[in-house]
Amino acid sequence: MEKCVIFCAAGFDGLVEPIDSTDFIIAADGGLRHTRSLSLTPHAVIGDFDSLGFVPEGSTVFPVEKDDTDAMLAIRLGLEKGFRRFVIYGGMDGPRLDHTVANLQALAYLADHGATGHLVGSRYIATALQNGRVSFPETATGILSLFCFGEDAKGVTLEGLKYPLEKGTLSAGFPLGVSNHFMGKRSRITVEKGTLIALYDRTNGI
Repeated sequence: MEKCVIFCAAGFDGLVEPIDSTDFIIAADGGLRHTRSLSLTPHAVIGDFDSLGFVPEGSTVFPVEKDDTDAMLAIRLGLEKGFRRFVIYGGMDGPRLDHTVANLQALAYLADHGATGHLVGSRYIATALQNGRVSFPETATGILSLFCFGEDAKGVTLEGLKYPLEKGTLSAGFPLGVSNHFMGKRSRITVEKGTLIALYDRTNGI
């Protein structure tokens, strides 16, 4: 499935899956450094360019004082282009914890708009699950943590994990879903209503 691949300005530790010719690549501000390191030519370069330090030729420039982060500008553009699968690099391992939290919220925003996003860091991958289910193969290893975003996530069922759950409720006010473990068998997460952010080891891929 073709996807929108966004490069942000924070740390980047390589791709987790190939970029195809049908994919749409966006460099958000300092993310241009990462596309250049990969010899990729982005289809769009956008942002306020306070991270990059200069305005690249042909870029779309926004003011520093704005409601959207550069990552959100890129996400909005990808949605406008019709993409429903997003892979975001350089949005988790920077010095700005507030931007990491904002990017986790951006995953929920994508889910709200019928899209799937994966935020790829140096050690972890995060994704949002909303009113649905996701499965992991038996080869998955390491830790899986789940966090409720927004209203309570209800009808949460966890199968094939160290700590199972059947039609439980996860709240944004208590970290009940933290530090679960893959057990070497196929596992599945189901949420009947609400949004969960899943955080798991990068070695498992997307």
